[in-house]
Amino acid sequence: MTAMSLPTPTLHTTRLSLRPFDDADADDLFALHSNAYVLRYWDAPPWSERARAERFITACRQMAEQGTGARLAVDRDSDRTFIGWCSLNRWNPDYRSAALGYCFDEAAWGHGYATEAARALLRWAFDTLDLNRVQAETDTRNLASARVLEKLGFVREGTLREDCVVNGEVSDSWVYGLIRREWRPSPEPVPAS
Repeated sequence: MTAMSLPTPTLHTTRLSLRPFDDADADDLFALHSNAYVLRYWDAPPWSERARAERFITACRQMAEQGTGARLAVDRDSDRTFIGWCSLNRWNPDYRSAALGYCFDEAAWGHGYATEAARALLRWAFDTLDLNRVQAETDTRNLASARVLEKLGFVREGTLREDCVVNGEVSDSWVYGLIRREWRPSPEPVPAS
């Protein structure tokens, strides 16, 4: 695989700003990842120490430096509140592939923010990185996440049986794929004059 750095972009949508993580995000990030309800389908337990947030931010920078992906903080523009993050990781320029991930605060659910943020990141990824395929996985019980992926045009390709243990419970994951020729970015809304 060809190693190269991957500068983390700053992206804007109608309602959101996606940007590189900053050290000042540690408290908000810890609050998000220490919420057991938010992480109930996650493949790792909620964080119990704030230092995990600092390591996460460091890992975001390393990911960009090593050219393996981009993880972006997501802020709601109306009040500049951190509401979650969206990432493109496991970038392989030789195979023109990557994996999509995201995590949003419970208060941000049901507003279309995850779809909006992921669509912006996918648009950047397909245009800038010339990807052919993006893959995503979600716990089979996480129907809201599955709906986000399907709204983005991902196709469910299979089930990974008993691939995770979530809170002591064995769980299955769905694997989704999005191929470049099937990518249909919705046009950005034109601002009112």
